[in-house]
Amino acid sequence: MKDNTRIIGEYSTNKKGPLLFVTAGVHGNEPSGVQALKKVFAELEKTKPEINGRIVGVMGNKAALEKEQRYIDEDLNRTWTEDNVRNNDPETQEQREMHEIIEVLEKYPEKDYSKRYFLDCHTTSSDSLPYISVQDVNDNDSWAHKFPTYIVRGFSDIIYGAIDHYMSRTGLTGFVFEAGQHTSKASVENHEGMIWLALKEANGLEVTNVSCYPECVERFTEKNAPSQKTFEIKYRHEIKKGDSFKMEPGFKNFQKIKKGQLLATSNGQEIKSEWDAYIFMPLYQSQGNDGFFVIEEQ
Repeated sequence: MKDNTRIIGEYSTNKKGPLLFVTAGVHGNEPSGVQALKKVFAELEKTKPEINGRIVGVMGNKAALEKEQRYIDEDLNRTWTEDNVRNNDPETQEQREMHEIIEVLEKYPEKDYSKRYFLDCHTTSSDSLPYISVQDVNDNDSWAHKFPTYIVRGFSDIIYGAIDHYMSRTGLTGFVFEAGQHTSKASVENHEGMIWLALKEANGLEVTNVSCYPECVERFTEKNAPSQKTFEIKYRHEIKKGDSFKMEPGFKNFQKIKKGQLLATSNGQEIKSEWDAYIFMPLYQSQGNDGFFVIEEQ
């Protein structure tokens, strides 16, 4: 690996156990996960609580984070295809970043840990309640249901090349956590709270032993997180190259929508809902190829 600045932090008390591999900033306009990891590692080094195994915090798209933009050449959360992973001559900045993240992960092989977990930290362009996005493979779904927030199944079944798809197919258990809107203070709180809970569930951390407890956990679990519900994706509106797409203003993640309701305009044509359901990830930023999703509660 070219340098170690991709690793935000690493902590262990030399007890055998699981690996918790946390990635943040896979999109360069989503810095809150990086900020939360820095807070968590500062607290771990300060209080030095015992954990089983190890936590590693890893920066995603370093080049895009430095420029505070979503990506440089292509979306890093679409590059994790089998062809790109096999290609040792990456063609874009994001493919190079992907290979460097894989290099870090390979420093923590499966044989050295009782289990390997991942947590990928993201935020959304529109206002949103915090939620988990989980691919229903391996034991990901049962693991996700240990955490107190909305759970959305199916994103990585529709969108190939996401980092959680790669992690799952290489044997790790975990999910994506979307903490809220990109620049919201609550997003940092939610990421920090989720990381502490993941350390509790995966690595046996007694959270009462950290000096920031209970605030660092309760800001997420008590103040910000909705009661657990499970949703599934029913529809994705893809923005193709050259499309002129505009979301109708004012939509928030998990907002109820009605059949026939105007959602967006694409190439001058109105897009209306075909469902009584919920809007999910409405696009309010210039970069991205997912206009919106429709989800239904299970």
